[in-house]
Amino acid sequence: MEDTELFQIGDVAKLFHLSVGTLRHYEQCGILKPEYTDKKTGYRYYSIRQFEVLTNIRYLRALDMPLEEIADFINNRDIDVIEEKLKNQKKIIAEKKKELEKIEQKIDHRIEQIEDAVKSELNKIKLISVEEQRIVFIRDNIKWSSYLSLEHSIRQLEKKQKTPVTYQGKVGVGISKENLISGVFGHYEIVFVILDKEDDYEGKVEIQPKCLFVTVRFNGSHNEAEKYYQMLIEYIKANNFEITGFSRELTLIDNVITNDESKFVTEISIPVRKKTL
Repeated sequence: MEDTELFQIGDVAKLFHLSVGTLRHYEQCGILKPEYTDKKTGYRYYSIRQFEVLTNIRYLRALDMPLEEIADFINNRDIDVIEEKLKNQKKIIAEKKKELEKIEQKIDHRIEQIEDAVKSELNKIKLISVEEQRIVFIRDNIKWSSYLSLEHSIRQLEKKQKTPVTYQGKVGVGISKENLISGVFGHYEIVFVILDKEDDYEGKVEIQPKCLFVTVRFNGSHNEAEKYYQMLIEYIKANNFEITGFSRELTLIDNVITNDESKFVTEISIPVRKKTL
């Protein structure tokens, strides 16, 4: 086969398992121009000596190197240039690997949360100890009607964030300590996110120390929460506890993961401590 032999663009695409569109894109980017273009028909032809260039392009694309970086190397081939670009690409891949590991952790946490919620013991009040948590929150006045009630507060929490807060952790609503004590359960004053260990948040993050919570899970959503607040307050009074902060109300299973409202599970937790004499 002679070096002067020319191949039509469609034949080259088949040889290298590429689309004709990809080869045209490489041409537009200045990476690989056809050896010859027929002015009458517009047909593009490539020579055998260009096959090596195309092989290099495919190799560098397999390393996820951007086309502009590939174009720079193809047009300025040099040992130092390719070494620098490969080292830079290695750093980029290392960063992507970290991001993928974070995503894997998020998936693991979400699976654990769903499995735990499905196995929930409903309508039973429990006293639990919760380890230190990182939490971000915003004070707002929310009268619950639907999940859209949270949109404004969530947008405020998401300012300057690279990822949505609904991805970063568990989003919930809370009632202030004062309203819990007063028995006012009709609206929420706090929207919060409990961050997972791997989450990065640009902004003020509160460290909540290890704490006791009186908690209950029930079948339903925020619309059914009021009677369960009453149950928790009665339990707190009967067992000589005092409230130490705002409630944490989380929908563990909601319309994000199922259309069947009969499977919704919500958890209310109120931080407490034993009253001192």
